[in-house]
Amino acid sequence: MVQALKNNWIAAVCLLFIVINTVAIAQEFYWLNLVPVALVVVWAMVASVERLLLFIVFATPLSINLEQLDLGGIGIALPTEPLMVGIMLLFLLKLALERNVVSREVLTHPVTAVMAAQLIWMAVCIVPSSMPMVSFKFLVARLWFICSMYFVASRLFEDKRNMHRFFWLFCISLSLVVVYTVIRHAGFHFEQDPAHWVMEPFFKDHTSYGAVLAFFIPMLVLAVGMPGYSRTRKAMAGVLLFVISVGLIFSYTRAAWLSLIGAIGVYLVMKLRVPVWALAVVLVAGGGVYLVNKDQITIALERNRDESSDDLAKHVSSMGNISSDASNLERINRWNSALRMFEERPVFGWGPGTYMFQYAPFQAAEDRTIISTNFGLNGNAHSEYLGPLAEQGVLGMVLMILLVVVTCYRALLLYPRMPAGEDRHLFVGAFLGLATYYMHGVLNNYLDLDKASVPFWGFTIMVVLFDIKYATKKAEVPALS
Repeated sequence: MVQALKNNWIAAVCLLFIVINTVAIAQEFYWLNLVPVALVVVWAMVASVERLLLFIVFATPLSINLEQLDLGGIGIALPTEPLMVGIMLLFLLKLALERNVVSREVLTHPVTAVMAAQLIWMAVCIVPSSMPMVSFKFLVARLWFICSMYFVASRLFEDKRNMHRFFWLFCISLSLVVVYTVIRHAGFHFEQDPAHWVMEPFFKDHTSYGAVLAFFIPMLVLAVGMPGYSRTRKAMAGVLLFVISVGLIFSYTRAAWLSLIGAIGVYLVMKLRVPVWALAVVLVAGGGVYLVNKDQITIALERNRDESSDDLAKHVSSMGNISSDASNLERINRWNSALRMFEERPVFGWGPGTYMFQYAPFQAAEDRTIISTNFGLNGNAHSEYLGPLAEQGVLGMVLMILLVVVTCYRALLLYPRMPAGEDRHLFVGAFLGLATYYMHGVLNNYLDLDKASVPFWGFTIMVVLFDIKYATKKAEVPALS
């Protein structure tokens, strides 16, 4: 008997689990069903973390946040975030035990340095935070995104085929969400109001949905003409481009539309090889012109009375309506609240991730709108730059801006060094995708969501790896005779 158990212990354990789980189900306890899933995940992390990472990429557009399902208010996306937690723990363990887990070039790259400074400052801001546990959770969530989609992905992308797989897997999965959303939206005759929620439960609202769709359109455009792709693959890229473009149009997300226009401008800057210093001069001059004419510009915008509507033309023109459009006015309310929070705590801020819990008292009566809430539990700062300003003080905003500036600077210097071909197409698609988010980040912030963080950090490490691959070669110094 004992010998038989020794020889068949796996079958015995499985049988015992089935018996225990059957009893548990009879008692309406269903969580034991997750044990086999957990074991498969642990095996995958040990046996093939690369495939697990690619599975996460595919699953991200289809992931569902438990908070949206009203399951105890747990703000975690399944199945992606628990898997990223596992990858983070495995990465940190390997980092403690082994060398060369991440290449030296990646660790010393300027983008990595800024990102590390962000994480360190977030950790510092936990101590004086108004809600330390919320801030700690925020930091840990940022860590699992960065560890999996930046550092571990840096090894994954050493095989360039995985960059293509990253793009294709996310786009195919995202297109499934678009088809679901469009079919559901068609039942409401593509009206504007249902466009705010028909993408549920995969996306929490139309703005995050639009932002992620815009992320991948530049890459899809370039994939249609990607060197090395077969006609079949190019045709598939064309189909996906059409599907995702339709999704973007009917998302009624004005910020996403604007971000694509901005990405075209960035592409022209790259194509025309405008010097970085000249671009900086234009941006500074433009900022100066705005400051000098700020009052006149505000008066002109206040004359705009076009409201968000089913009419796409009016919906576009309503972008500049700051007199009666509730969405635009509420965004201004959130920005002003962030500025008032910063004025009270300018150095450390209120703590990472705390804005939505703290901004309510900072709403001025003249800023409040019909969609404002007294308890302030209806969203964030609507800005990737003002959010850190309120939560982490002036250095928090500076580091976020610096991450964008350093990435753009390195990318603009890299483009002329790259030969025409597959690598350049991949690089341009990734960078322009990031550019859409940098601009979208002025009006919204989604880096606390897996939907945005996975492509954001994935595309960022792609840009870094191409920058390392095509680094400027040091001029050889002639030997002294």
